[in-house]
Amino acid sequence: MFDLTGRVALVTGGNGGIGLGMARGLAACGARVVIAARDEAKNAAAVATLGEPAFALHADLVAPGAAERLVAQVLDRTGRLDILVNNAGTNRRIRPEIVTDEDWAAVLDLNLTALMRMTRAAHPALAASGHGRVVNIGSMLSLFGMAVSPAYGASKGAVVQYTKSCAIAWAGDGITVNAILPGWIDTELTQGARRDVPTLNDMVTTRTPMKRWGDPKDFSGIAAFLASDEASFVTGTAIAVDGGFSVQG
Repeated sequence: MFDLTGRVALVTGGNGGIGLGMARGLAACGARVVIAARDEAKNAAAVATLGEPAFALHADLVAPGAAERLVAQVLDRTGRLDILVNNAGTNRRIRPEIVTDEDWAAVLDLNLTALMRMTRAAHPALAASGHGRVVNIGSMLSLFGMAVSPAYGASKGAVVQYTKSCAIAWAGDGITVNAILPGWIDTELTQGARRDVPTLNDMVTTRTPMKRWGDPKDFSGIAAFLASDEASFVTGTAIAVDGGFSVQG
């Protein structure tokens, strides 16, 4: 089960954290993984952990035409694209009464608009594969609010709705489109949040039924499942990977 041999998976922001966790799961199931991110050193380190035949492409996803160029590069190198994981994202922790237009645009441009452009650009190749898979990364803030993340929350809520629209539109093309909603995961992004909010660690471990932060490796299995033929009848969903955080009363 979950055999991805011969398939090509593009993972944006896949050089660390949750993205690398998913890339490892896809590679372990036989997919040829392509990492797309800006940091060349981290890209090289990620490819080294994945091993052959994985490779990385430098990509600034908010640049004009970046999505089309990236898909063309993947097709030129591999001849196909079966799986797209839209993981790249950013956050600016600023209260809504002082968030600037620049802050808002920086978050929405990468978390939502670049995701839309990547998915749109990949559609022809995904449809041609006959078993296209799109996995979008939302957040617990797709469900909840947080005082210091108005732009991030808005973007991640929209990711879930965009996922549903694509799932309906592309079912006839043999493409499934799903979202993963990470809970509190130990990454560079959340390490910064813990520095900004000293009480965050205790809040997370107290509310999470499993009494721990998530680890990027917790995303290897869910990524492999959603990318596989075994998930061919699963589309339009938003699956929480959060240790029970979102269902704790």
